Amino acid sequence: MTSARTADASRRATDRQREERLRRTATIVATGIGLYLLQLVAFPTPTGQLLKGVIIGGLTALIAIGIALVYRANRIINFAQADLGSVPATFTIMLVTGAGLPLVVALPVGVVLAIVLGALLEFVIIRRFAHAPRLILTVATIGMAQALVGLGLVVPQLLERYWPGVFDAADLTRPLAQPFDVQVQVGTTVFRAYDIIAAVAIVAIVAALAAFLRYSRIGIAVRASAESADRAMLLGIPVKRIQTVVWAIASLLGFAALLLRAGVLGATIGSVLGPTILIRALAACVMGRMENLTVIFFGAVGLGVLEQAIFWETLDRVLVAPIVFVVILGVLLVQRRGKLARTDEQSAWQATTDVRPVPPELARLPEVDLVLRGLPVLGLLVALGLPLVLSVSRVNLAASILVYAMVAVSLVVLTGWAGQVSLGQVAFMGFGAAVGGSVTTRLGWDISVALLLAGLVGALLAVVIGLPALRLKGLFLAVTTLAFAQATSSYFLHQGRFDWWLPQGRIPRNDLFGAIPIATEAQYYYFTLAVLLLVMGMARQVRRSRTGRVLIGVRENERGAQSYGVNLVRAKLTAFALSGFIAAVAGAVFVHHQSSLGTQPYATTESLAVFTMVVIGGLGSVPGAIAGAVYVKGSAAFLPSELTFFASGLGLLAVLIALPGGLASLIYRARDGYLRWVAERRGIMVPSLFADARDLDSITTGSEKGMEFVRQMADLMEAQRAGAAGGRR
Repeated sequence: MTSARTADASRRATDRQREERLRRTATIVATGIGLYLLQLVAFPTPTGQLLKGVIIGGLTALIAIGIALVYRANRIINFAQADLGSVPATFTIMLVTGAGLPLVVALPVGVVLAIVLGALLEFVIIRRFAHAPRLILTVATIGMAQALVGLGLVVPQLLERYWPGVFDAADLTRPLAQPFDVQVQVGTTVFRAYDIIAAVAIVAIVAALAAFLRYSRIGIAVRASAESADRAMLLGIPVKRIQTVVWAIASLLGFAALLLRAGVLGATIGSVLGPTILIRALAACVMGRMENLTVIFFGAVGLGVLEQAIFWETLDRVLVAPIVFVVILGVLLVQRRGKLARTDEQSAWQATTDVRPVPPELARLPEVDLVLRGLPVLGLLVALGLPLVLSVSRVNLAASILVYAMVAVSLVVLTGWAGQVSLGQVAFMGFGAAVGGSVTTRLGWDISVALLLAGLVGALLAVVIGLPALRLKGLFLAVTTLAFAQATSSYFLHQGRFDWWLPQGRIPRNDLFGAIPIATEAQYYYFTLAVLLLVMGMARQVRRSRTGRVLIGVRENERGAQSYGVNLVRAKLTAFALSGFIAAVAGAVFVHHQSSLGTQPYATTESLAVFTMVVIGGLGSVPGAIAGAVYVKGSAAFLPSELTFFASGLGLLAVLIALPGGLASLIYRARDGYLRWVAERRGIMVPSLFADARDLDSITTGSEKGMEFVRQMADLMEAQRAGAAGGRR
């Protein structure tokens, strides 16, 4: 009887697996047919250009496979994958163009450097977050990407400084010379040496990687640890060592992709970096659900063919970004929920700690009330006095920092409170800027009306983008919003395509309400400060209301919140609407601050920078978000460009390691320290303040920390009784 039930259960499990495979195959085939029909009907292309697209897509596939390998090993999305190969690729190109070494001599040096760099990053950085939530580790890869970009910019300058007669940083601005003279013509398309090298290398790398994963002992161990790290560890597999191998392979794949892409496209190494190639790779990974390497490879090749067809037909790659966004969104919505990831979404938010309120026993004390009310007033006075001591250019910079502080506050509402990971917040800011600028220039309305209309449009757009959040979670929602940010900056804000509604030319700063001048930099700074204060006040009221408590509940436990009658759809869409409203208002303020609408301020990298500043400041804290904006944008203004990446990237990593709660945790630690001192001086017992005393920080076990806390409370109560007894005598 038992064996029959076991056989029946096994048969049902096999049927479910077969059904899932069929559904997955149908989704893949439908996506491929859709891409092919789109290319065939909308962008008819000669065979030679399609083959060129296959090569470009194959190079993107190398990066996508690297992302998938890291995801399978660490259960994170590695946003540094496209930049892992930047340093070894840059060094290799400098050896070829500067030192004059043949490619066959310089290539092994780059390969060794790529392997060492990947292994070193895993050992030094990734292992430090082994027990951290997966979201925090994913954010750490953003910091790694920014640091690697800065290192890639510094390496040529260092080589030129110490070997001036051998290396020249200007070599990176010139296309790579072909290593040998050969031409193969297909139709009107000519394939040169690097095209042939890339085609052969892609096939060889993919075949070698497949054989390595299938037949070698290390490859089998990689597959086993990807299925279940805990089970692999119980079987004696050195999981940590295997993860080091995976990161070394991922770095090698990134190096090969960037080096060959620079040769194939005739581009400089700096132009192939950034989120553009990363988003195309992520789209392919989404097609393969981050796990099916075969589907990921052919998905990337298909996107490469489509990209080349679009370029052949339009002589521009602008349309690629919105199509990639639609592909990502469509594939994720078609796939079944619960099969997108194995990451525990609930545990991803353990690092988002709420700010502890001031205990009621101390809130009404005069020394506490004076300090807690006086410090914000002092900060406001400092902000009001800045235009009196700063130059005009610095006042302009301070106003721009205030604008980004608003965007950071919007991300606190959406990600810090509601738990919806968004990497496309600057896209809402861009749409708000476009609407705000058009209202004042084309309609001639007051800037206050422009801010309100921009906010409403941003809220509506955020709700539309937030609809997939009802199905998607965590990191996959982040991929979707990142693709939306790329589509916005490269397509939707394109002046040549949407000049019929986008603001054109100079955008004036007309008087507020027709009576208050805001034309000068100082006047506009005060206007921006006033808007920021309104945004902070609105966010504070939301957090104290039932809506704020609902958002926190949904973030912590969706099922638990739903059991108490919370409407998850309404809660999530409310968070998106509030966040989009604030970000769009910030965009309307910013476009008048800049007096024009450009695309660079709304680039995809800016969305990553905003997310970085929120994490540095404190993911759930409004004052922390403002502190993060001051740090990131202030360092960008005062430091050289290559050091800016270090300041943001290394600063993010330092905060994640030393201050998981961000800069805001320092502020609240100082506040709690002062409150603890007041409580001790007045002899008031406040258990919530003494639960995180200094001597508890070194204790990691929960039970030991609880016993130590009980002992401290007992000692404190005994001291209070002794003091009371002494007073009666």
